[in-house]
Amino acid sequence: MTTPAHAPASHWIAEFILLAALWGASFLFMRLGASEFGPLPLVGLRVALAAAFLWPIMVRQGHGAALRRHWRPILFAGVINSAIPFALFAWAVLHIATGVTSILNATVPLFGALVAWMWLGDRISALRWTGLALGFAGVALLAWRAPAGTGFKTGQAHWALAACLLASAFYGLSASFARRYLAGIPPLATATGSQLGAALALALPTVWFWPSQQPGLRAWGAIAAIAVMCTGIAYILYFRLIESAGPSRALAVTFIAPVFAVLYGTLFLGEQVTPWMVGCALVIVCGTLLSTGLVRTLGRAKAA
Repeated sequence: MTTPAHAPASHWIAEFILLAALWGASFLFMRLGASEFGPLPLVGLRVALAAAFLWPIMVRQGHGAALRRHWRPILFAGVINSAIPFALFAWAVLHIATGVTSILNATVPLFGALVAWMWLGDRISALRWTGLALGFAGVALLAWRAPAGTGFKTGQAHWALAACLLASAFYGLSASFARRYLAGIPPLATATGSQLGAALALALPTVWFWPSQQPGLRAWGAIAAIAVMCTGIAYILYFRLIESAGPSRALAVTFIAPVFAVLYGTLFLGEQVTPWMVGCALVIVCGTLLSTGLVRTLGRAKAA
């Protein structure tokens, strides 16, 4: 059996690094924006602006008809894949270090594997079960040393950790939902429609929780950056990367983004990086690689 031919690394490595840098920056911009707007208005503006950015691109590429035909599942996907997890992470960054939230975000494939096993009947080998256990053990170790070992900030820190894990679980749920109900739909139609669905779901909470004091230019800049760069442009880069480098390499961005998130938190927010954080992150990433079968997949890709 032949595998699809993909472009050499020199053709896509720059976009790979750029995508990781953009997704890593989303945690910094969430922190800067949520501190003045609050979590729900921040996310409501994020998805609304992202939808406005992606809409003309989708129409220009002729995918508007696909969105109209499948609008119900696409809009619902936006609720579970964007509105809820974005809001949970935006609240969490107010209570724990952005680097910690990005590390917990790397557990998404763990939850994805569990949901696919329970809902879609995907088989999980003994090696993948070992990876799941290892990954969640890394999460437990990360929480065990709180607050000094993980950069926790407030008394709500443990709830913030739980919020990050719940957000990651929703990402895992949305992946199986997409496999079940969105297969064959152009990705750009799904991306645009899902942001629109999230914006509709968050419209009322955005207005209800709008801050009484007008946010400053820094917060507005953070909103624009996370909507256009970390959501709109990042989606386009991700789809291009899937085509040029293959799905397995595109998914590997998940493990590089926390490096940038930790770096941004250190440089711009004065967050500390502890050896315990680094060690737990490595345990989580190793567990994720095993649980998703990426070790074997990436090995075959490298050999090819």
